[in-house]
Amino acid sequence: MPPTPLNPAPGTLKKSLGLGSAVSLVIGSIIGAGIFMRPASMAERLGSPTLLFLVWIVAGLISIIGATIYAELGTMFPDTGGPYVYLQKIYGDLVAFLFGWASNIVINTTAIASMAFVAAQYLGFFVHLPRLDPATELSVRLHIPLVADIYPLQDIGVKSVAAGLLAVLVAVNYCSTRGGNGLQVLATTVKTLALLLLIGGLLFTGKGHVANFVTNSPEFHPQGWWVLVAFMAATSGAFSSYDGWYNINMVAGELENPQKNISRSLLIGVGACIAIYLLTTLAYTYVLPVEKMAHSPLVAADAMEAVLGHAAAGLVSALIVLTAFGCAQANLLAPSRIVFKTAQEGGFFAWTGKVHPRFGTPGNAVIFMGVVSILFVFSGSFDLLADMFVFLSWIFYGLTAVGFFLLRRRMPEAPRPWRAKGYPWLQGFFVLFTAFYLLATLYNDVANFRAGKSPMIQSVFGLLLTATGIPFYLYFQRQKRKNAK
Repeated sequence: MPPTPLNPAPGTLKKSLGLGSAVSLVIGSIIGAGIFMRPASMAERLGSPTLLFLVWIVAGLISIIGATIYAELGTMFPDTGGPYVYLQKIYGDLVAFLFGWASNIVINTTAIASMAFVAAQYLGFFVHLPRLDPATELSVRLHIPLVADIYPLQDIGVKSVAAGLLAVLVAVNYCSTRGGNGLQVLATTVKTLALLLLIGGLLFTGKGHVANFVTNSPEFHPQGWWVLVAFMAATSGAFSSYDGWYNINMVAGELENPQKNISRSLLIGVGACIAIYLLTTLAYTYVLPVEKMAHSPLVAADAMEAVLGHAAAGLVSALIVLTAFGCAQANLLAPSRIVFKTAQEGGFFAWTGKVHPRFGTPGNAVIFMGVVSILFVFSGSFDLLADMFVFLSWIFYGLTAVGFFLLRRRMPEAPRPWRAKGYPWLQGFFVLFTAFYLLATLYNDVANFRAGKSPMIQSVFGLLLTATGIPFYLYFQRQKRKNAK
């Protein structure tokens, strides 16, 4: 293998990430706050431990199929920006721009914000984070008719700490890609230790009950339609916990030997996360019956406290803070490259497409992502933010999967260093499942908003924010034409 150039061409990024870093990035992007928070809301929706385990398996297998699609495309087009590049080649500039816009404005920024939000929430286990009185919290309201009511002063202590954590991450990633990657690798190690401690501490204490694995909640309703609706709603929670597996495609231009390392890191990373999530959920369920888990705001800490006391819960909470912080780091490191890529091609604000002359980082893109993420921190809670970014992510996953078939037809002879296994049946199933999932999620979001169970229709709000990119697309296209003259 030829040595990596020490001085890459101006305006390009160094190939500084090997297979170990790639696998760490995949796992680090996936395992974050979700496994420490979402099982509670999933248990509430399902009321059945058996269905809870099944959701993790189904969502994980669907994610692996998606990973095979992205692995093939990533080896065909090993460029920084990943999915943006694929959509541009398949559908043209508008769809690619809207993906970039949605990623920059909603998908990745809400993901980062949700991770920081959970880190701050678990910090509240140690330090009292102040809240304003209810009247003051509700005194400032941003109302979007028929879509959302946003109260930025709610949980002001948690939100302020989350914003501070994001400011630290922006500073690290602005100054050094290696420093940011090193922080991410360290955080991945810490979160692995946290999960091992959590799983071992719960399963091997002997203080749980095996009967919890098969005992349904009193609220469980086994009717077919109800089960399907609840299962799809819970799947959204699982997808938010698995989301991030495609982040490795965004830094393909900085990977050593991307033709092999993209597919390897995706399959190893996602497979490992399925096993980890199943074991963690088994551990929770062993200690907490499903109806008790459903009403646990900090399910990991509550489970540890139930069997090992307050000190053990504190240790796990500290590790979870580091875990969520590390996941926010991974989701800032990779997606900032989409901002960078779109700007370099004239499809976003030009200043975000510049490589820092001293640090060699996409520093301005990092700042942009950080600022927007901080704004989202003040807009809502973890669950609202997670549901929003998952819905929009899966719209573009579906479009990319359809495009995968189009490229097989349009470019049958193009070099494919790694070909997706199970073609066309597995990938076709992925497309159908994605369509069903999106329709079911939209239905659930509207129903929950009309019933007063949610302050916003997350899916519609995300779509509206994405649509705001259309006038910007027209503006940037006009600027391109002017510059070409």
